[in-house]
Amino acid sequence: MLRFSPFAFLLPCLLFLFMLIKIFRAKSSNTLKLPPGPKKLPIIGNLPQLISPELPHHHLNNLAKTYGPIYHLKVGELMLVVLTTPEIAEEVLKTHEINFAQKPLFPSLEMMFDPCSSFMYAPYGEQWRQLRKISVLELLSVKRVRSFQSIREDEMSNLVQFVRSSQGCPLNLTNKISSCLNAIISKAAFGESYKCQEYLSALKDAIQQVGGLSIVDVFPSLRILRYISGRKWRLDSVRRRCDQISNHILNDHKRQRENLSTQEDSFVKEDFVDVLLRIQESNELGFHLTDDHIKTIILEFYGGGTDTSSVTAEWAMSELLKNPQAMAKAQAEVRMALKGKDPVQESDLEDLKYLKSVIKETLRLHPPVPLVPREARKACKIRGYDIPVKSRVLIHAGAFGRDPNHWEDPEKFVPERFLESSVDFIGKHYHFVPFGFGRRVCPGIAFAVANIELLLALLLYHFDWALPNGQTPEELDMTEAFAATVTRKSDLYAVATPHHHAHA
Repeated sequence: MLRFSPFAFLLPCLLFLFMLIKIFRAKSSNTLKLPPGPKKLPIIGNLPQLISPELPHHHLNNLAKTYGPIYHLKVGELMLVVLTTPEIAEEVLKTHEINFAQKPLFPSLEMMFDPCSSFMYAPYGEQWRQLRKISVLELLSVKRVRSFQSIREDEMSNLVQFVRSSQGCPLNLTNKISSCLNAIISKAAFGESYKCQEYLSALKDAIQQVGGLSIVDVFPSLRILRYISGRKWRLDSVRRRCDQISNHILNDHKRQRENLSTQEDSFVKEDFVDVLLRIQESNELGFHLTDDHIKTIILEFYGGGTDTSSVTAEWAMSELLKNPQAMAKAQAEVRMALKGKDPVQESDLEDLKYLKSVIKETLRLHPPVPLVPREARKACKIRGYDIPVKSRVLIHAGAFGRDPNHWEDPEKFVPERFLESSVDFIGKHYHFVPFGFGRRVCPGIAFAVANIELLLALLLYHFDWALPNGQTPEELDMTEAFAATVTRKSDLYAVATPHHHAHA
């Protein structure tokens, strides 16, 4: 016997009403001169054009070959404007930088946390500036990054010992690099005593749930879709799990702080949670830093720092294995600079110009987040085109790094291009912005680079590397996968042989 569902009647009615509203709005916007773009279907707009076997950043770059370096897509209710050349991005960010100093907040993210407690997604304004100030001056300053040196050295020493014990067997470098850097970030965030695996598992579930655009994000005004699709219930479940773990972390730290006496080296012993609790207790901001602020900031820093650093280190090792000449140059430099030094100190890495160039070249070819989203706070014009308020602007940093107008042989891995170049990744050169730019540039650059540099230096110093099972460099699969970051589709396996000069 068939059962009648009220949604079977309600949903078509809602969609019909929604279509009438969209038709009315479309007529009112016909006077706008929008950037070029493909023809749209009723209601869903250009959603079919986004369905492609290519990864999103490659597909959007290919669309630019048809519609030009600035084009727009209408995806459900969303207006997407895609910028694919450094020249347009520089024009936009110099002329309209404040107007685009805000990240778009999709419903899936909004269901995960309160936007007002977020550092990454807080609306541009005084509260966001205060949260930014905390991150730059307190959490991720050069002095704070240096205070975590012993954590980095301990965890990477453990990694070296594990690799040495592999006895020449194929080693899953993807897993080992990720585990090592996750341990460093967790200890920097939570302290030596807290076990991060449960938190990391909850965080990965959260990233998986909010990753990509869902129908809920494409039609944000149809709030009922959040319930019909089941997304609201799933995100609420993940949110409660993350919140429960975060409460446990905060309560542990509060109890420890009650018994903590003032010490001269307290700065060195502070983790991120300690810093935020100290700021909360001092009430030195222009607003009260709540527990929700602290939990959200830690969630975002932890989430933003784990995948981005590990995939960059993994891609660097992949490119070195695929380019033996670059591997040989990097190893020669590292071994010359570090010869006889055990343990290796971070100060020993200052003159490793070629290794730093390897990291830059890796970020050029493999930026962890190739599509940088911004939102138009007000309507404006770009190159004579109207950009409506609330438009989502996707700045294609991945395309900038491979632009033949700015890079010779852009598809080749050539670290030498950076040796005598002043181009850096701090957001001032618009053809190379792997960490973003402007007011929203990533505050964790120093922390990420310190981790990646030391890890690569130790792996190259202590071991010779080869691909397993007689695989040649040309046969190494470099296929990408797209999740929260652009990763390798398949894990990277390599064979390590201890270098006989490592302890000379």
